[in-house]
Amino acid sequence: MNRMNRITTCFDNLRAKKRAALIPFITAGDPNSEMTVSLMHTLVEAGANVIELGVPFSDPVADGPVIQRASERAVSKGIGLRDVLDIVKTFRAQNQTTPVVLMGYFNPIEIMGYETFVQTAQSVGVDGILTVDLPPEEVTEFTTLLRSHEIASIFLVAPTTATERIKRLCLQAEGYLYYVSVKGVTGSANLDVMAVADKVAEIRQYTDLPIGVGFGIKNAESAAKIAKISDAVIVGSALVQLVETEPQDKLLGTIGTFLRELREATDAP
Repeated sequence: MNRMNRITTCFDNLRAKKRAALIPFITAGDPNSEMTVSLMHTLVEAGANVIELGVPFSDPVADGPVIQRASERAVSKGIGLRDVLDIVKTFRAQNQTTPVVLMGYFNPIEIMGYETFVQTAQSVGVDGILTVDLPPEEVTEFTTLLRSHEIASIFLVAPTTATERIKRLCLQAEGYLYYVSVKGVTGSANLDVMAVADKVAEIRQYTDLPIGVGFGIKNAESAAKIAKISDAVIVGSALVQLVETEPQDKLLGTIGTFLRELREATDAP
């Protein structure tokens, strides 16, 4: 990256304190745009270091039922990529320091156009992009454009990712790497901490980037275990499920309490 962007600064500060980052994921526009902005601020107040903001998409094949339903709810309200960028802009009016990463699928970006999307994303304060369905072999033009606008290209590494592909991902990635801790879609169970630790150690051979671990982290106990073997704990489905099930008037309080529990767990010695 051409400058110290918010992601790099965040991880450098945490590394100096020997703390793991806490990275919550929520779907933009669920339950609505205004609540999404309030949720983002609540997450920061409760200890989030980076926010992953899901871009709603009509065919979210990599996601499990919980996040699929969130995407469907947001799409049904007409929430699209431009609305997500507006949400980030509104959030930035009050928060200039917390990194925001957009996570989603490539189709909406393609429809908007690479140049338009990247320029707008930079102008509203997006720090990183993670497109789950775009292989590294096909992203040279897009990642070059992101780099020229000082936006990090973040990639997923799966348990099944071969060594040569890990090396290629590490060469192209910026910001941090997202290790998918279990096989399957988001929200999957059966978190094998020892297997995750082995894979994280393997990835570290090929990159100095921070490695975040997500999928399968549902509570303080699993967050504490992952915090000891990675640079970041990423939690999505557990939060999105609260958005789905909690009454709106109680949602901010419930989300704040849940994330504070995860924060305490990740910071525990």
